[in-house]
Amino acid sequence: MDTHLVFVSKFRHKVFTVWHLTRMEAIMRHVCAGFQAELVEFNGENEHVPLLGTFPPKMAVARLVNSLKGVSSRHLRQEFPDLVRHYYQANKLWSGSYFAGSVGGAPLSAVKHLHPAAEPSRIRHCPGPDGPPSSGPHSRPEGRSTGPHPGSGCSGTR
Repeated sequence: MDTHLVFVSKFRHKVFTVWHLTRMEAIMRHVCAGFQAELVEFNGENEHVPLLGTFPPKMAVARLVNSLKGVSSRHLRQEFPDLVRHYYQANKLWSGSYFAGSVGGAPLSAVKHLHPAAEPSRIRHCPGPDGPPSSGPHSRPEGRSTGPHPGSGCSGTR
């Protein structure tokens, strides 16, 4: 089964450098090999990591995800002490959530649209049903949106 996975750093901090990503890819390939899975493509960015893998169909993807995130977090935090400033409050490198989707053999470039986090220019901040968000003391920070509201006619993309 070909699966597209996306992991996001805790609090979406931009933590990963080329050195982190290079080591992370090696760690994740090793973990996949232990599950009789193959990491076909790795395309890490500074706050999220999209992966494309081939996994045995009777294997629980959640089990593999837990191992990938746990092992990579442990090794990266041990090998790169500079990551401490990004996870000191939560003591976790990864967000608790992840994306997993079956892609049927499509390359990662073809499924990039499945996770708009990889393409911030595609995200559109739509006004709610009552118009644009207020700029009062309880408004959301710049660049943050609650997403499209039902019935607003906003698709969420440009």
